[in-house]
Amino acid sequence: MLETVLNTRVMEFIPQLAEPPVRLHLLVVDADSAVRSACAEIAASLGYAVESTGDLGQARSLLRGRAADILLVNLPPGASLGLELVSEVKLLYPQTAVIAMTSSASVNAAVEAMRCGASDYLTKPFAIDELSTVLDRAASSFATDSANRQLRERLRLSQGLGAMIGRSVEMEKLYRILSKVAQSTHPVLVLGESGTGKELVARTIHAYGPNAQKPFLPVDCGSLVPTLIESELFGYVKGAFTGANRSKDGLLVSAEGGTVFLDEIGELSLDLQAKLLRALQEKEVRPVGATHRVPIKARIVAATNRDLAVMVEKGTFRKDLFYRLNVVNLRLPSLRDRREDIPLLAAHFLDRISREHGTKFTLSDEALRTMMLHDWPGNVRELENSVERACALSSGPVLHLGDLPTQLQQQGLDARRAAVTDGEAIPAGESPQVSTLADLERQAILGAIRALNGDKLQAAKLLGIGKTTLYRKLKEYGIADPLREK
Repeated sequence: MLETVLNTRVMEFIPQLAEPPVRLHLLVVDADSAVRSACAEIAASLGYAVESTGDLGQARSLLRGRAADILLVNLPPGASLGLELVSEVKLLYPQTAVIAMTSSASVNAAVEAMRCGASDYLTKPFAIDELSTVLDRAASSFATDSANRQLRERLRLSQGLGAMIGRSVEMEKLYRILSKVAQSTHPVLVLGESGTGKELVARTIHAYGPNAQKPFLPVDCGSLVPTLIESELFGYVKGAFTGANRSKDGLLVSAEGGTVFLDEIGELSLDLQAKLLRALQEKEVRPVGATHRVPIKARIVAATNRDLAVMVEKGTFRKDLFYRLNVVNLRLPSLRDRREDIPLLAAHFLDRISREHGTKFTLSDEALRTMMLHDWPGNVRELENSVERACALSSGPVLHLGDLPTQLQQQGLDARRAAVTDGEAIPAGESPQVSTLADLERQAILGAIRALNGDKLQAAKLLGIGKTTLYRKLKEYGIADPLREK
């Protein structure tokens, strides 16, 4: 596709594209001469200094002579040498941006490349505008504002506290805002659906702020009764209530210039909202049972999955507190709005689990494609739980469709049937995935038993069959241990 488009569109398309701010060195590595030439010609027309080769050994030689700013490398299905090159380049030249090219039949290769250090990928066949977009993203990492660039890279690539994973447009916008917000001490309101990572954002703001060495103190406003929240936030004096055998500072005082994270702020009662507003305005609190006030110095980061503006209209959230907290507003994207980040997140979770269990887990292409189709109402938290479940139930290092939660299994089976019905071509190297009724029944039984942690009686009720029928089916399909069956 790319080489065909080049002959007809490249000359009319290229003048519309922006030239990178500096002349960056790009190395293209692909054994397909047509694709290699097309990529090289397009990149050269965009202002890059381009070298190209179809041989991995020659690529290593070229890199020894001159480090590339950007490496565009093809990863054919089943080949490990290309991944080794990616790993070597990131080890020797951490600043080099690596873009992996993979075929649509080998989505997993892109995930492996990300693990090895690639920052972006292209799925063949791709169009000119797709190539120009990923090159532009790579070029932007060499922006002249190095301080902000390094902060964004730490936010994106760090594997420790405050690690944020994603390369989507939505996440790039978030990184840019965070790089500025983190340097101030203004209150921040983090909005987003459950599971999008609101506390992670709050910790990141604190970790890269001017008072990172100070405490980060989270409070779940939705899990504590109002009296406990009040004593947690404002503190109390000895004898203030039954069990108060000694005085205790509240979190707003204990923070000592650090960050207090008020999760689920929308759950606070109106009475507590008024007290919190007074504390923020006057920068002091009165502990429960005390007659004196104590000065406070803390940055407030609040979060909620509720619509506070609507709550203000209904009178269930104070307008003045809303404006006090809403100095900076961060709205986190749902996972369904940044699906291109799913392979990166899955690879991140697989890496962690692999280190914990001593087994290198990977996703089959079908499992990953199914995950890309799912809407993830529980967002990143649901994705993480699904990956952990798959690893726990898998009988081997490769996670298949049957290892995923029941809902995703059904989604994958529906996609198979739709592909066959629509006459969709099966990618080269893969056999047709046509499920018989027996296959579907077998998967439904396995999925139900796994979802219920091995409870066969409840699984039979869920499936609408008798217990005797379920045991007969298990014997018929040769399933001895449903929790370990593939």
